[in-house]
Order: sequence, then C-alpha cells, then structure tokens
Amino acid sequence: MEKTKVLYVTQELNPYVELSAMANIVNKLPKHMNDAGMEIRILMPRFGSINERRHRLHEVVRLSGINIIVDNDDFPLIIKVASLPGARLQVYFLDNEDFFKRKGIFTDKDQKMFEDTADRMVFFNKGVMETVKKFGWAPDIIHLHGWMTSLIPFYAKTAYANEPVFKNAKLVYSLYNPSFEEKLSDTFASKAASINKEIEEDLGFYAEGSHIGLDKGAITYSDAVILSGDAVHEEIKTFVEESKKPKIELQDEAEGYEEQYRIFYESLLGE
Repeated sequence: MEKTKVLYVTQELNPYVELSAMANIVNKLPKHMNDAGMEIRILMPRFGSINERRHRLHEVVRLSGINIIVDNDDFPLIIKVASLPGARLQVYFLDNEDFFKRKGIFTDKDQKMFEDTADRMVFFNKGVMETVKKFGWAPDIIHLHGWMTSLIPFYAKTAYANEPVFKNAKLVYSLYNPSFEEKLSDTFASKAASINKEIEEDLGFYAEGSHIGLDKGAITYSDAVILSGDAVHEEIKTFVEESKKPKIELQDEAEGYEEQYRIFYESLLGE
C-alpha cells in the first residue's frame, strides 16, 4: 500500500520563523504524520531572518533555476534545504534576493507592511506550484498555513487544475488569527492572475486584497478547513459555516491535536 503523501506549506515554522502558535503547530504536525507512516514534504519562504549557517541551509541545484513571472517581470527561484531538528524530515526554502533578502518578515522597521507584499506572496505561491511540479511528486493532502499561502488553492483549482501532480490532491486551509489590517496593493489581482490572465475573473474574494478576502478566497477553493484557536474572525467563522466545507475546530496546540489532524486527513481521503 502506498504511503499517504502530505505537503505542508507555511509562512512560519519553529525554529526558523516563530511569530505565533502556527510555528509550533507546523513543527509538530509533520513529525507526527511521518511517525504515522506518511510521506512528508515542507515548503516555506527563505526569509532573510533565517540564519543559513546556523540552520545548515544549502542550495538544491537540481530544483533551482526556474523563473517565476510576477506581472511582467521574471524572478529566479532558488531552492534551499535543511533538516528539521528532531526529525528525519527536510524543509525546502523558496528564495529570491529581491523578495527575501531583507531581515523583516512582513513589515519594515516602522512596522508597516512591505509595499511589495503582493509581489512576494504571488512569487511564493507560484514558486510552490512550480517546485512541486519539479519534484514530480503528487501529494494526497496539501495543508496550508497562513495567509501568505492562500493563493495556492486557487492556483490548484484553476491554472494548475490539469497538472497530474495536483489533480487528486485535497486542499486543507488552516485559519489563524488575523495577521494584518492593511489591504494589499490595488494591482494584487492582476499580479495574482499574471500566471494566466484567463483566471482573473475567477479571483472573487481575493481581489479585495484584505486578510478576510484572502481567507474567503482560500476557503472557496479549498476542500476542507481547520479553525485554529478562538480568535479567528467571526465573519470568517460564519463564512466557513455557510461554505459547508468539511472542518474541524481546535484550540492552539490542544493536547493530542496531531492525531485529530491525522484522522481528519483520512476522512478526506475516504480511508
């Protein structure tokens, strides 16, 4: 019997980026699923705050060399890898000097969101899709953590819908506390659709460029939803209920939550 393949895509992961409870959740989940006999891969941005020497990152030349188009510009995608401490698991970091060299994660020294946040997000989400294609590895579950991953369900169900590696994947989107109050740039929608202009009319809620809009868009195109903690926005909770998508609600790092996730995955796969 083939192993269940689970892809985790996240904006936080202990010990590399720790801004919220998300970092510990995403650290523990892959370890648990790996111990349960699943095949795991993890992708995240290589933010400039991540010390490459300390965490022993090194470039994966066979995966690097893809160019990602954001609007009308091409940006090289560099893939780096490191071993997740305490587990026999590898974390793949998506890097680009224009977007991820800076030390700030999402905001500048004045705590203002970077002006090119939309570009960084589009680059990362497209980069994930292209990296998985280059893996030639078809995940059964794609579990997304954080608003920066929210375009992936949209891409998987539109521009990449006919790609064999994504065709049978179940998309799971984890909802967390609201992370930003601003709106992304007015050009976010056109940049998000620059991968294939025919999909721009399908962006729907994403086009708002708000945290709520991104979450609603991701929920619309995902197969299932996880509400993590009590502080998920009430408007989003209502939207999840109305969507009728399979869901579970968990307290952040509640005892035994990892096994509840595993059971949830199996229910989505009909096992």
